[in-house]
Amino acid sequence: MATAAVAAAALVAPNTAAATPTKSPVATGYGGVVASVDPDASAAGIEVLRRGGNAVDAAVATAAALGVTEPYSAGIGGGGYFVYYDADTHEVSTLDGRETAPKSADDKLFVENGKPLPFAEAVTSGLSVGTPGTPATWQSALDRWGSIDLDEALRPAERIASNGFVVDSTFRQQTADNAERFSAFPATRALFMPGGQPPAVGTVMRNPDLARTYQLLGREGVEALYRGDLAKDIVSTVRHPPVDPASTRVVRPGKLSTEDLRAYHTIRRDPTHVRYRGLDVYGMAPSSSGGTTVGESLNILEDTDVQHASQTQYLHHFLESSRLAFADRNRWVGDPAVNSVPTRQLLSQRFADSRACLISDSKALTSPVAPGDPRDPEDCADTGTAAPTPYEGENTTNLTVADRWGNIVEYTLTIEQTGGSGIVVPGRGFLLNNELTDFSFSPVTPGVPDPNLPGPGKRPRSSISPTIVLREGQPWFATGSPGGATIITTVLQVLTERIDRGLPLVRAIAAPRASQRNGAAADAEPAFLAAPEAAQLRALGQKFDTSAEIGAATGVERLPDGRWQAAAETTRRGGGSAMVVRAG
Repeated sequence: MATAAVAAAALVAPNTAAATPTKSPVATGYGGVVASVDPDASAAGIEVLRRGGNAVDAAVATAAALGVTEPYSAGIGGGGYFVYYDADTHEVSTLDGRETAPKSADDKLFVENGKPLPFAEAVTSGLSVGTPGTPATWQSALDRWGSIDLDEALRPAERIASNGFVVDSTFRQQTADNAERFSAFPATRALFMPGGQPPAVGTVMRNPDLARTYQLLGREGVEALYRGDLAKDIVSTVRHPPVDPASTRVVRPGKLSTEDLRAYHTIRRDPTHVRYRGLDVYGMAPSSSGGTTVGESLNILEDTDVQHASQTQYLHHFLESSRLAFADRNRWVGDPAVNSVPTRQLLSQRFADSRACLISDSKALTSPVAPGDPRDPEDCADTGTAAPTPYEGENTTNLTVADRWGNIVEYTLTIEQTGGSGIVVPGRGFLLNNELTDFSFSPVTPGVPDPNLPGPGKRPRSSISPTIVLREGQPWFATGSPGGATIITTVLQVLTERIDRGLPLVRAIAAPRASQRNGAAADAEPAFLAAPEAAQLRALGQKFDTSAEIGAATGVERLPDGRWQAAAETTRRGGGSAMVVRAG
C-alpha cells in the first residue's frame, strides 16, 4: 500500500502539494528566526514560533520536517547534538543524542577474517546501524526547555509528509548517487525511486508511512520507538536486512537488540567553553570532538593578530591551527564513558600555546603532525606517533533557531552518509543510520592507543560542532554545519571570518572554504583555489586537493538594534533557507 502511494505521488504536479516557500539565504526582523537548508523545514519552525512556541519547540519542528524533505541527511533513524542558550538563566546547555553501539559490540565489530571490512560494505549493512538518538533528543529537549508537547511539534512535518514536497535538483542527484544500493532494498526503492528511477525535479514526493510514524510518536511518545512495535521493526530490519532476493549485494546483519533500544538515553553534558578575543565560545563536548577541536584551534589563534593580517596570513594560520588541533583530536577524543578524555586540558590556553609555537609565518607544517600531550604540555613538541583522521560521512544537516525571548538553539543531526545505511524500515518511512562506521575499524596506528574503537554501548566519536558565541554575557551569534570531519573546520572558518575578519554572517557562511585535518593536503573548494591567495599559500608549503563543496552552514545573529538575523548558504546544496517571523 505504501509503495503504491509513493509511486503515484511522485508523478503528480507540484501544485497538488502545498506551495514551496520562497528560499532566501538571509532574513532579518523580529519575533524569532529559523535557518536551515530547506524552505519547508524553516517554514515549519516559523509556524511554531508564530503560534507562540519557543526556540526549542521550533527546533524540533524544523528537525522533524528535515526528516521528510532531507531524509538522506537526517531523521528519526539517526542522532545528533543539541546546544541551547537560555535567555532567562544566561546559561548554555547541551544534549548528547549520539547513536550508541549495541551492548554486544566489541572492538572487532568491523573485522572479518582478521581484516577490517571494506568501508563501503560496512556502510550498507546492519552492522553500521547504531541505536537512534534523535527521537530521544527531541523529547528530552521539549521536556527540559520546550513549551509544547511532541505531538504539536510534529504536526507541520506530518503535514509535509502527507501532502508532499517538491523534488529539487539536490534531492534528485542524491537519489541518483545512491540508486545502486537503494535498489537492493525493496522498501527503500519503493519510497525513493518509484518506478525504479530517481524522481524528476518538480514532481511531488510524499511519504505516508513517515506521516503515520510521526502520528504514532505524537500519540504514544518516543517510547513507541524505543519499546513498542516500532522498536521491534527496527531491530528486525537491522538483524535481518530486507534485501531484494534478486540483488547480488552482500548486506551483513547487525547486532542491535530491543534491549539496546530500551536502554538508550540522551546525556546532558556541560558545554565546552573557551574565551576568544574577549568572547565566550560554547560548543559540544565529547562524545563529539567538535567543541574541543574548534576550541583548541581558537586558543592556538588567540595570540596571533589574524584580524589585521593579510588574507594569505590569516588563511595560513587558520589552516595550521586546525592541522594541529586535529592531530590532538585523533589521539585523545572518544566516548568519555569509556575513555579518559582530557577535555579540560585540551581546552587550556597553556596547551594551545605549546602547540602554537610550532607555527611559522613563512612555512607550513608537514602532515601528519604528531599529537601533543595536553596532560603535560611541552613547548613546540613534535615527537610521537601521528594518528590520521578517519573518514566520516558528510551529509548531515544543521539548523539554527532564535525566538522572541532571546533563546537560541544550535542543532546538528545526522544519519551519517548520504542515505545512511540505505535501509528503510519497511512500512515506517525512514532510513536507518550508518553512524557506527564513525568508529575506527581497527587501531589507526599499531601500538598507539585509539580512543575511538567500537565497544559495547559506546558512542562513536563525532565532529559535530554546534556553537554559540556570547559577548559580554549576551548572545551575539550561533552557527553550525554538516560535513563529517569538515564540520570542525567549517565552523572554525565561519567563526574567524565573522569575529576576526569582520564579514557579515551570511558572507562568512558563503566564503570559499578549505579544510586541513592533519592530512597531506587540505581539501579546498574551486572558488578557494581560484583566489590569488591560493598560489601564495602554496608558496608557503600548503597543499590542496579539490573538493566540490565543503559544509552547508546556518546561523543566527542578534543585531545591535535588537533584531534577529538568520543566515544560510547562498549556493551550497542549492542554497539554504533563512526565515523570520516578522520582517523589519
